[in-house]
Amino acid sequence: MNDRDIDIYIGRQPIYDRQLDVYAYELLFRSGRHNIAEVVDGDEATSQVIVNTFMEIGLNNIVGDRLAFINLTRAFVTDRYAVSLPKDRVVLEVLEDIEPDSEVIAGVRKLAAQGYRIALDDFIYNEALQPLVELADIIKIDVMALDAGGIRAHVEQLRRHPVRLLAEKVETRQAFDQCVELGFDYFQGYYFSQPKIIRGQRLPNNRVTVLRLLARLQDPALGPREVEELISRDVGFSYRILKYVNSAAFALPRRIESVREAVVYVGLQTVRHMAMLLAMSQLDDKPVELVTTALVRGRMAELLAMRLDQPQPESFFTVGLFSILDALMDNSMEEILTQLPLADHIAAALLEHSGIHGRILDCVLAYERGEWEKISCNTLTMKDIRSCYLEALAWSGQIQRELLHG
Repeated sequence: MNDRDIDIYIGRQPIYDRQLDVYAYELLFRSGRHNIAEVVDGDEATSQVIVNTFMEIGLNNIVGDRLAFINLTRAFVTDRYAVSLPKDRVVLEVLEDIEPDSEVIAGVRKLAAQGYRIALDDFIYNEALQPLVELADIIKIDVMALDAGGIRAHVEQLRRHPVRLLAEKVETRQAFDQCVELGFDYFQGYYFSQPKIIRGQRLPNNRVTVLRLLARLQDPALGPREVEELISRDVGFSYRILKYVNSAAFALPRRIESVREAVVYVGLQTVRHMAMLLAMSQLDDKPVELVTTALVRGRMAELLAMRLDQPQPESFFTVGLFSILDALMDNSMEEILTQLPLADHIAAALLEHSGIHGRILDCVLAYERGEWEKISCNTLTMKDIRSCYLEALAWSGQIQRELLHG
């Protein structure tokens, strides 16, 4: 099997600390050939995918300055393939389906002695795992696989060891609150991107203000002068937009001194997108990762639309960007859209995932979640889709450094 023929699926999921800051990303790997019978040794194929991915893409392009959690196959654990990853940047996860025999325990002990941090994935305690517990730095507990009593018992058992506990598959705010109370150190799951809807309660003033600004920026009748006036009301917005426009990202021939000039040089739609991102980032009671997610979704959707030669690819950016609004606003998308009038096809994509905009959004969401079998985007190959995802990650990192954190 030629390594270059392997289709590499790669994604990431955030891991949060107790303050809901991103502590790390778990990298999601899959070989496109895994589901084809010609693969005789799936363990070997997966190992090659991991090595090739790091060689081709680079760690910083995927996780920035965060740690990367990487799933190890038995081949890596038992030294069949040498691990040559940066010890200060990665956490090595021992998968739950690896039999903890003497060869595996010896392999994990060697990795720990080399200075690698070790995590145990989908952990369910039994005596055979005790030697691995003593070597681990982080233990991941699937909170959907245990009832409340089982989770508590695991926490009490594992607190006897100097390990950090990570709750994975945290899908609701209630589960998150329970895990915080039990003393978990880290959290992983989709709870962060789900709205905490309180029926009959009006949106707080800051959320209403942001929605009104987004509605104005989405008005197709809004011309360059109106956009300039709207942005110039907030000195911070103006400063950050001008700082970004004058950065190396655009490499303009001269320094831009006003929002009006920015519109002329980089385009009205680009300036609108910048202002929408700044507006969404003002909700400081939400994890910063929500805006990161919105950025990646928006840019990936736009890039996919461009690959498919769709007209007005910027409208796909809007769909991806706004797909996180229910979580940002803690309200249903239906209610939000009553206050945020959008074109019918964009609203339908957000509500029902219908039309080409909805299909591309579905592709983006499936890739984000590592639901590889659900990924489909018209005629695009997996390589095309992966390329759009990685480009969106890189663009998101640049936007955050130069616009949102300016």
